[in-house]
Amino acid sequence: MKYSWLRILRISLAVIFFLLISLAFVDFIGLFPDKLMKGTLWIQFVPSVLNFSRVVTLSATGFVVIFLLTLLFGRFYCASICPLGILQDIILRIARRFKKIRFKYQKPLNWVRHFLLGFTVVTLLTGSMLIVNLLDPYSLFGRIFSDLLRPLLIAGNNLIATIFQSFDIYTFYHFDLHPLSWEIYVIPVFFLTVISYLTVIHGRIYCNTICPVGTLLGYLSKIALFKIRINENNCTNCKLCERACKAECIDLENQTIDHSRCIACFNCLTSCKFNAIDFTAKKQQLPKLESVDPSTPSNPQRRQALNALLGGLIFTPALAFAQNQEQETEKGPDVYKGATKPVKRKQYVTPPGSADVKEFLDKCTACHLCVSACPTQVIQPSKNQFGWDHILQVRMDFKAGYCNYECIRCTEVCPTGALLPLPVEDKKLTQLGKVKFVKENCVVEAERTDCGACAEVCPTKAVHMVPYEDDLRIPETDDKICIGCGACEHACPTLPYKAIYVEGNAVHVMAEEPEEEKAKKPDHEGDFPF
Repeated sequence: MKYSWLRILRISLAVIFFLLISLAFVDFIGLFPDKLMKGTLWIQFVPSVLNFSRVVTLSATGFVVIFLLTLLFGRFYCASICPLGILQDIILRIARRFKKIRFKYQKPLNWVRHFLLGFTVVTLLTGSMLIVNLLDPYSLFGRIFSDLLRPLLIAGNNLIATIFQSFDIYTFYHFDLHPLSWEIYVIPVFFLTVISYLTVIHGRIYCNTICPVGTLLGYLSKIALFKIRINENNCTNCKLCERACKAECIDLENQTIDHSRCIACFNCLTSCKFNAIDFTAKKQQLPKLESVDPSTPSNPQRRQALNALLGGLIFTPALAFAQNQEQETEKGPDVYKGATKPVKRKQYVTPPGSADVKEFLDKCTACHLCVSACPTQVIQPSKNQFGWDHILQVRMDFKAGYCNYECIRCTEVCPTGALLPLPVEDKKLTQLGKVKFVKENCVVEAERTDCGACAEVCPTKAVHMVPYEDDLRIPETDDKICIGCGACEHACPTLPYKAIYVEGNAVHVMAEEPEEEKAKKPDHEGDFPF
């Protein structure tokens, strides 16, 4: 058929974008180059809008490209670029292997669409990112792959590494994985379950009714230059196009198409056997074709591309809830249990590049790309640390890890501008927070035992040991040269409260330069040896 190339183009682009974006979230061995990642993610709608509002760069103009594409071709973004939309196509293709699925026209739930879009805009204007964080298709996809699929892949890798190493084969090696608090898993599991169910029952109803990006682009697609149009003279009302329409927007009874819901998947163009549907800039009469038996099967070769690629992909997340439920006062390694003075942070620490915590919370969409990229896993999703209206936005969890002295990985991958670029030399002096020492919890004070773990790992020597009683030495802190990396807190072995911790800065400032002979890169990599 003459429009089969459009569908092939759409599928090809969808496969490319899906594979690249998926790799960005699940790559745990560093295969994905930063330049390729930025080239893939810059065109995602919500991150691009937020990035543009904070720093105007070429990488922040992706939403402009999406607007122009929508004005020309309708909601091409939803079918070919949006990773969550493509994931729904994958789910539908898998489901069709087990049951026959046919769609039919459904009236639009306009009141739901308009309410959710309006509510999203209102919450944004009032300074809350909650609705955007929950419904933005890019960020929702990111959480599904970062929080659910990536841990499964790492667990599988570690299992293979264990098996191979038992035969003295070291092709694979283990990767550390800090399990998230079980509550963090609930939201991506819930949305994945709901979206999968809706996809099988009503195709792209999430995109057309719930997703605020889909609703916004739907307004533009009504005035798109090129549209899918029905030729009433040729239409036999066979309903092949209606059954193929994942958006359920083709109303053959009235010979109309709801272009605000059409996602430009082009399935209807290749399903029609009577030349009754066209994709043109204006309505025109098409030449009438000879009658064709609508029951005649279409050429199966048109489906082989995705069948070959996706046929074996069955995404069934097996979620093992972590038993380490996080308390407001975080725990350290089970070594010393004599710490009795509660520690409560007034301000939680945000990643390097966030600069101002309020601005950071206004830009972070909780896509968790920085969570996936962080080599020490210190960046973790929050629960209520910043308030429930900022749930899932990220923070520095020094129970999970510490911030490497020379690492700026999170600032390199953030697509929204929530984490601004930060040169390594500036990062070494950026003070995320200030060290606080609780003498009553320290094992030197409570147990009369040598320790010094915090001083050993401090890269700037903001924590150092000084003489104490008898032959003991105890930590002393200098918050002027502390950069708040959390290495000391991560190393501290006391339970249930830490003897040393980092109090976050609401606005990141520059620390004083440490004495050159004292400052050094920590000689530890990965976990601490105690």
